[in-house]
Amino acid sequence: MSNYKILVNKEHKLGKDYVPIDLVHIKKEYEFSSEERLSFTVYKKYLEFKEYAKEHGINIYINSGYRSYSYQFVVWNYFIEKIGLENTKKRVAFPGTSEHQTGLAIDLGIEKDGTDIDMDEKTALWLENNSYMFGFILRYPNNKEDITGFQYEPWHFRYVGLDLALYLRENNLTLEEYYKEKNKEQAKEKIK
Repeated sequence: MSNYKILVNKEHKLGKDYVPIDLVHIKKEYEFSSEERLSFTVYKKYLEFKEYAKEHGINIYINSGYRSYSYQFVVWNYFIEKIGLENTKKRVAFPGTSEHQTGLAIDLGIEKDGTDIDMDEKTALWLENNSYMFGFILRYPNNKEDITGFQYEPWHFRYVGLDLALYLRENNLTLEEYYKEKNKEQAKEKIK
């Protein structure tokens, strides 16, 4: 079982040999989607989220799931060639700092009539506002770049479990803010 509350970012890194033990292969849904893997629970919750979104006229699919440490190097180098190092640092996690390595993160795509389409603002907002019901959070929200270290990514969702997803939503917190808050509480307890 994965640690759904794990914080992975530029300061909290995973080792190059880290591989989640509960990865499962997931169904390839569209031609523009490669075969992916995810944590078993995350995949189950994604399928529930997908069905709920479909009921509301939104067809989502997984554009990217688990990425190994070595595959993240491929992604990193691709973006350096495409947009340069400074822009890549704002958009792409360096190997060991990518949530995709946990098997808990998914990049969502939107499909219409068998075609991959850009995510519009209304769809992005709907996904952000409904994902918590399935244990997901929008990991890199708008206007939190200074906290998360990454620009707004309306497609990048992270599974954190139902209770934490609801808590983060109700308190408008990122994972970084949650852990900062938690560390302050632990420090207060030690002082008592």
